[in-house]
Parts: sequence; structure tokens; C-alpha cells
Amino acid sequence: HLLAAHDERGGGHGGRRVRNTWAVATRELRSYFLSPLAYVVIALFLVLAGYLFALILANGREASLRGLVSNVSVLYLFIVPAVSMRLLAEEQRTGTIELMLTNPVQEWEIVTGKFLSSVMLILVMLGLTLLFPLFLFIFGNPDRGPIITGYLGVFLQAAAFLAVGLWASSLTQNQIVAAIISFA
Repeated sequence: HLLAAHDERGGGHGGRRVRNTWAVATRELRSYFLSPLAYVVIALFLVLAGYLFALILANGREASLRGLVSNVSVLYLFIVPAVSMRLLAEEQRTGTIELMLTNPVQEWEIVTGKFLSSVMLILVMLGLTLLFPLFLFIFGNPDRGPIITGYLGVFLQAAAFLAVGLWASSLTQNQIVAAIISFA
């Protein structure tokens, strides 16, 4: 009886809100991979991260990802604005934001869905770099704790950068301006 009364007052829409957010996230993630942007950004990130990892291995004597984590943090300064620049700026420029808002979707569901899609893209990028610790485990005996916390740290840093990039993307219709604001 309490659940029925809760639904009648409009409080039982949590499942619909999650579905709306997930629909926005999957739509945005699909648009990433239907355009060459995701592939170019992922390839650029992997090439640069791989090169820096190889330099660290060639010049270092320890089985550690400390240098790679530091370098990935710097790479995020360039990669994350490229990922986040189009999130809301493109919707505003083309006018599709008005179409989205006429659907039964709240603004926060759109923003959360777009944020989740960009976080998933970053997770794909980070997932592909898991080959680097695998090499360390094959040829050495690294400590797992710093590797796990290093990956957690760069993931959280990327999420924070994505939040700033999403905010910057909401300020303008121009993707380049959004990327510059996000980088700054």
C-alpha cells in the first residue's frame, strides 16, 4: 500500500530515470564510435602512452607504472578536452538539445548520460592500457597495490577532467572553444 501511494505521488519513477539516463549514455557512446573521433583519440592516447611506457622501461630498473601514471595524467590534459568538447556544444549548435528536452527526459538525465558515456570511453582507453601491467607481471614482480591505486587515481582524475569538460561544453556552441576552456 505504501508503494502504491508513493507511485501515485510521482515518487516511483526511479526506474524510468535510470532508463532515460542509460538511453542518453548509450546514444552518446554509439555516436562516439560511429564517428572517427573515438578511434583517433584512442589510437593517439595508446600510441603516446605506449611510447612513454617503452621509454620508462628502457631507462628504468624497477617494475613500476609510476612514470606511466604521471605521463597519463599529462596526456589527459589534451585527450579529455577532445573527448568532452562535443558533449553539449554540438547539441546546442545543431539544435538537437531542444528536441531532447521535449522528450520526457530531465536536464540532469541528459547531463548524467553524457557524462557516463564519456567515462565509459575513458574506461575503454584505460582498459586497453592494461597490457602495460601485464608486461610488467610477465617480466618482473611488481607490487599490485600501487598499480591498482595508480589506475584508480588516473580514472578519477579523468572523471574530474570530464566533469570540467562537460561544464565547458555547456557554456558554448563551439566545440573548439569548449576544448580550450576545458584545457585551461
